[in-house]
Amino acid sequence: MITLENVGLRYGNGPEILRDLSFQIPPRSFQFLTGPSGAGKTTLMRLLSLSLTPSRGFMSLFGSDVSTLAHKDIPAMRRRIGVVFQDFRLLDHLSTYDNVALPLRIQGRDPASYRNDVGELLKWVGLADRKHAFPPVLSGGEKQRVAIARALITQPDVLLADEPTGNVDPPMAQRLLRLFLELNRLGTSVIIATHDINLMDQIDARRLILFDGHLETSP
Repeated sequence: MITLENVGLRYGNGPEILRDLSFQIPPRSFQFLTGPSGAGKTTLMRLLSLSLTPSRGFMSLFGSDVSTLAHKDIPAMRRRIGVVFQDFRLLDHLSTYDNVALPLRIQGRDPASYRNDVGELLKWVGLADRKHAFPPVLSGGEKQRVAIARALITQPDVLLADEPTGNVDPPMAQRLLRLFLELNRLGTSVIIATHDINLMDQIDARRLILFDGHLETSP
């Protein structure tokens, strides 16, 4: 599903932020990405989401070399990837419901065809009673759950989640983990970047450990 071989990434002429990364993300797999603050986890997640491109090395997504992707093909590739970043990236002029439904609207789906799916997902993340609320009045934890629901609504081939439980209480973190596991059971490869040791200890999943931009271990 995803392959990196000797990948490095730098901004301009600065030092490499990521260096010599070589690993694979198999289909239907589940893994945690962890390591100390500043190790490069968010940068790696941006790279995997095609928000950045490698400075060197080889990277492929879904069997396609990203260095040879035509610009017109990138949006379709990105639609196969669900992304939850720490800054949420919600649209303030859209309600909770409409933020979650946005990827389906972009796909051209009939609103009647996904109304129940969006409603059920909002129940799962504990936001059924906030579906008409707008982001400026939501708490940080609520915004995080809206961003997670939006990333999951299309059942992507790959889910990239950067600290998805960082702003929620332990019971909600457990509930979200079950949701990620169910999505994985249905066929999505899941990559969760987290510092939360307790969260990682809940399941037996592969751990990718970054240190100073380098992958220390990939069991």
